Amino acid sequence: MRPVDLIRQKRDGGEHSPEEISSLIEYFVRGDVPDYQMSAWMMAVLWRRLSNVETSALTEAMMRSGSVLDLSELPGVKVDKHSTGGVGDKTSLIVVPIVAAGGLIVPMISGRGLGHTGGTLDKLESMKGFNVNLSTAEFMRVLKQTGAVMAGQTAELVPADKKMYALRDVTGTVENASLICASIMSKKLAEGVDALVLDVKTGSGAFMKNQEDAEYLAKMMVATGRTMGKNVAALVTDMNQPLGCTVGHSLEVRECLHVLGGHRHPQPQREDLRLLSVELAAWMFFLGGRVPSVEEGRKLAEELITNGKALAKFREICQAQGASDLSSLPSAKFMTKFLAADSGFITSIQCEKIGLANLALGGGRSKQGDIIDHAVGFGLHKKLGHAVKRGEKIATVHHNTRGGLPEAMILLGEAYTIEPEPPGETRVLIKKIIEDP
Repeated sequence: MRPVDLIRQKRDGGEHSPEEISSLIEYFVRGDVPDYQMSAWMMAVLWRRLSNVETSALTEAMMRSGSVLDLSELPGVKVDKHSTGGVGDKTSLIVVPIVAAGGLIVPMISGRGLGHTGGTLDKLESMKGFNVNLSTAEFMRVLKQTGAVMAGQTAELVPADKKMYALRDVTGTVENASLICASIMSKKLAEGVDALVLDVKTGSGAFMKNQEDAEYLAKMMVATGRTMGKNVAALVTDMNQPLGCTVGHSLEVRECLHVLGGHRHPQPQREDLRLLSVELAAWMFFLGGRVPSVEEGRKLAEELITNGKALAKFREICQAQGASDLSSLPSAKFMTKFLAADSGFITSIQCEKIGLANLALGGGRSKQGDIIDHAVGFGLHKKLGHAVKRGEKIATVHHNTRGGLPEAMILLGEAYTIEPEPPGETRVLIKKIIEDP
């Protein structure tokens, strides 16, 4: 197998055999396929797509590129969730401690930010001392101690995805259903979980902006998981505005602590983060056999927030992974108001623009090796459907330098649409639930 032949084959619309895909991944992991050729192949995949057979072969090849965790020594059901990514999407930090506090085991392997979206690992690292780079032995130690772990891929686990993930972020090859499916499912299947809940985003801040594309991806991932003998369901959820009231790593961690502490926002439009987190936890409880129905799962999740057990579990996980002082989250030096240009109602938010504005402030990566500023981001005071007056504060920009501020402010201005009349459609947070592929 020559990589250039596979690049040409896919570029011209051909289909690879499972053996060709397996060889490509094997040679890439051991260093015989350079980054530039893998990048070219992924760009060809982006344009020409992979068949279902190719996608399954890619998922399995990536999963078997390293070791697969054996969690059989841990009593109990192992469950996880994964989101395809969005702006302000921080549910993992809320869902993991809820479900672990409810008695299920959650071995979560997460990723870093891709494109305009933030990554769970980057959010966790905004907490001083939080170690996401665990060896397999350390991963198992934390899991046994707390019932949950939130970490990146170990050197032994799915090394193919770790290398490909970093390339996709900086080569414009993120938005492909097969590459997303293989990346997510190879990690989740290598974890050794029994059940998996998928949060597939759709809308202006998602990689799958069209709901039909999001449902296609959701069905692909559910089918892949079912083929591998796992209990899987997918929720197709709205990402036409940022989730929650903050964007930016340390700001989002603070918001998660607020939700886990049982605090509710008086404006229903700003409760989407809590509502979605409870729903995802409910499905994890249901698929994991902890409760007989999703409704019972919701009640259990709410109870674990109210009685403080979820927050206590979060602190326990953080301490086990090296972050004992959650009050030391970084704060930006400067805060600048973003004001409404007109009076009226917010009828749309192009939240990819908000993600890009966060990148301009230094809150994400434009190329491999970029250092993230965990303190920067936005506090969002107005969301879809809110009435605003000209000159009223819509958002607060948290920044450490003046350099990226002008670009961020321009992008925020492009993100918000204000019209005289309120939006006609009521936002639906959970658009579809897919249990069967």
